[in-house]
Amino acid sequence: MIAKEKILAYALENAIMHDGKARADAILNKLFKEGLKKEEIKEILPVVKDAVNSVNALPLEEQKKQFLPLASFIKKKTEKIEQQEIQLPPLPKAEKGKVVLRFAPFPSGPLHIGNARTVLLNDFYRKMYDGKFFLVMDDTIGSEEKILDKDAYKLIEEGLSWLGVEHEKTIYRSDRLEIYYDYAKKLIEKNAAYVCFCSAKKLRKFRAEGKECECRKRNISENLKEWQAMLEGKYKEGQATLRIKTDMRHPNPAFRDRVLFRISRRAHPRKGKKYKVWPMLEICAAVDDALLGITHIIRGSELMIESDMEKLLWQILDLPQSIILHHGLLRLEGIKTKISKSIARKKIAEKKWLGWSDPRTWSLQSLARRGIEAEAVKKFCLGFGMTAGNIAAPIDILYSENRKLIDKKANRYFFVSDPVKIKIKSPVLHASLPLHPDFPERGMRSITTKGIFYITKQDYEKIKKEKGNWRLIHLLNFDSKLNFLSVPVDEKLKARLIHWLPADKEENKKLVKVEILMPEGNIIRGLGEENIKNLKIGEVIQFERFGFVKLDNKEKNKFVFLFAHK
Repeated sequence: MIAKEKILAYALENAIMHDGKARADAILNKLFKEGLKKEEIKEILPVVKDAVNSVNALPLEEQKKQFLPLASFIKKKTEKIEQQEIQLPPLPKAEKGKVVLRFAPFPSGPLHIGNARTVLLNDFYRKMYDGKFFLVMDDTIGSEEKILDKDAYKLIEEGLSWLGVEHEKTIYRSDRLEIYYDYAKKLIEKNAAYVCFCSAKKLRKFRAEGKECECRKRNISENLKEWQAMLEGKYKEGQATLRIKTDMRHPNPAFRDRVLFRISRRAHPRKGKKYKVWPMLEICAAVDDALLGITHIIRGSELMIESDMEKLLWQILDLPQSIILHHGLLRLEGIKTKISKSIARKKIAEKKWLGWSDPRTWSLQSLARRGIEAEAVKKFCLGFGMTAGNIAAPIDILYSENRKLIDKKANRYFFVSDPVKIKIKSPVLHASLPLHPDFPERGMRSITTKGIFYITKQDYEKIKKEKGNWRLIHLLNFDSKLNFLSVPVDEKLKARLIHWLPADKEENKKLVKVEILMPEGNIIRGLGEENIKNLKIGEVIQFERFGFVKLDNKEKNKFVFLFAHK
């Protein structure tokens, strides 16, 4: 357990560096560098939040006083803390060169960050054992709520490519229906499946009560005849299903006599209306995993029943069995949008969201568009390992991983949101600001000013309310009455830093209108310095005191960015 004094020291240090306001995500980032493990987050996060709240309630001077006796708890910046290589436990009964894995997404949309965990775990073990990995498109027609998307096939492949995940080949279940039909016939011939005409309501009632329906008593010959009738399209949608025979006293009612095939008249994005009878996940997986030689299945814990059903089908059909491993579900804390492909599809159709790369979808495409790097997603997902329990992970952990990757790359610029104009009587000044404080060789950016400035409304309100001195970064010092004090940095003034832009007529014309699309979908507008005109689309930068952003589009005198994180 990390000492509370260390956490408090980091909170005080962060507050002093940022105008008296500490941030929990910044402190977590420091603690990770000190060796904090992701499984310890749940326990440590309340302590961090308490420290942040108590520190932020103190005046800046008091923060500085309290920090001095605690400074020794913090590792010096010159100390190197080695990052541990990700290690996962070995797979049971796995041999080098003989492991075969698969990932079977339902193509209703692109992969999102939750799917990425399953993909990356499979990829990790493929590399560990020099094995094979198949992408299996689970593109059978499902419920009316789960709609196949013709664009999803390509989006899923793009997501894997972005993550750097290689696969042997792509297999489409919609190409294999005749194979599934053959195995359905085998099940009927073994008296292990039957055609059922019960309504969904009646089926649920009998399951709950553990009762067998009359359809279950039909003999093999009659079931084969009815199955053929289903395939020939003699029954309407919802009129007949093929169900497996299980123990109707099974402790889980949902497991009892599950549906394996049902009728759907909806058009398929690849097959049109060629087929009328569509298989459920369990029969497809049981057949494919056996025929493809899958040795290990790594999937989420939400598919426990499907795994049990797959094992039962292997036994009945005398098929080779894979080893199934489940990982817990990953729930992100600190995001306001529910991650749901059905919700996203509806919003996109209503033109309320900007397609599948809209940041509110949390798709891999949206993360890339915001400036989140694939390597950060890998470290975030694999860091939780094969934990069987469900995990609630603060999104700040992902941002912390990404910050490590982009901080050195991202040049610095000024952006003033909700700008307010102020006047400070001062000489004409020329500010020379580094593109990156740690890499002077990248050069400088220049801004000329004649005493009229734009600052954010938030900073303006602080200056009006709080006494003390302030400093326009890299330029000049002034007091709360907007009186010019001096040019050089003067620690005795204890001035708080704020960013700025020139607002006099000549320089004002050079400024750029900026829009920043935030992860929640809101847009922050303001002005950016002239130097951002040199940026290329796709470039990630940091707006000082605001956060990391990625240039998404250039319009006439307006630059559109997507917010990555602070």
